[in-house]
Amino acid sequence: MEEKQRLKELADRSYNQGQYTFTDFLSLAEQSVFYECERELSYAHPTLFGGCDIAERRMIRFGSVDELGYVQEFPITALSIRPLASKFADDLNHRDFLGALMNLGIKREMLGDIFVKDKEACVFCRDSIAQFIIDNLTRVKHTSVKTEIAGNVDEITAPDMDEKVIQVSSQRIDAVIARVYNLSRQEALDLFPAGLVYLNGRNLTENAKQLSASDVISVRGKGKFEYTQELGLSKKGKLNCRVRIYR
Repeated sequence: MEEKQRLKELADRSYNQGQYTFTDFLSLAEQSVFYECERELSYAHPTLFGGCDIAERRMIRFGSVDELGYVQEFPITALSIRPLASKFADDLNHRDFLGALMNLGIKREMLGDIFVKDKEACVFCRDSIAQFIIDNLTRVKHTSVKTEIAGNVDEITAPDMDEKVIQVSSQRIDAVIARVYNLSRQEALDLFPAGLVYLNGRNLTENAKQLSASDVISVRGKGKFEYTQELGLSKKGKLNCRVRIYR
């Protein structure tokens, strides 16, 4: 209820004062609160963005150019964090970079997604803390790093994905999740009431939802995949489907 009230206050401020307002970065669970009241906040023209198209942690911006007469971009900066000597660097992962940032006293809501590739990270953050991170983040684990404004955002955020063809009885989301992650039917069903399944960024409790091409499914604790296309029926009448699984 508190989160909904905060969103309502930001929407009202944008609408009444004729200015853009922004949330901090929201997790998928926090975004699901927004989707619950999206219609009643539509008067303030909310949009979501996290720095790149595949970002999961996103801000909400209230206000639109049609209503306000000017454009204001999301206050998001992309930073590159690279080892000074890659040859001698630790094998750094997402947790390592996040831990180093949190050790600077930065709150999680000020940080968006962190993409890691070849020991280098691209971190999305609020504009207001970008320079602080550049000035102060000099080490991740035992590795000395250089932090600067990212110039290769598209390259480092491009996801590594594995294609897989699965056979399912239908394109129901529970059936597809079970095959992608090798779960029993009951194990797949249990994910939904636990609030662990997100379809295109929205929390989903309906396990019978039929998937469509380009749907993106996130399962907390399991991973994320894209439902790509249906390939026809097998000889035994099963539906062949192609999925792309994020590494």
